[in-house]
Amino acid sequence: MPREKFSTLTEQMFYVLLCLREECCGMDILDRVPAMTGGRVSVGSGTLYNLLEQFVEAGMIRETRTQGRKRSYLLTEYGRRVLDKEYQRIQAQAEDYRRVFGEEG
Repeated sequence: MPREKFSTLTEQMFYVLLCLREECCGMDILDRVPAMTGGRVSVGSGTLYNLLEQFVEAGMIRETRTQGRKRSYLLTEYGRRVLDKEYQRIQAQAEDYRRVFGEEG
């Protein structure tokens, strides 16, 4: 059985959605993700614009403004629920790690 789309998020997906808590355009996201993660995570422009299109189609974000080719987006309530679910999943993984290796792990 194939897994449901967006049932789990990649790091790039997670941070793109996190950026869209506030309205911003693609160029803003390309700058914010590396800044937010200390350079640990970056998103290529091709990947970003593909993700934005998929997120709009899934109802996770909505387009808020268009100025020429520049488009701005914002997280929807559904997108926030997906992001929250992923955060809970990551926390559960961290708790599993602590349980297996103990607090000093």
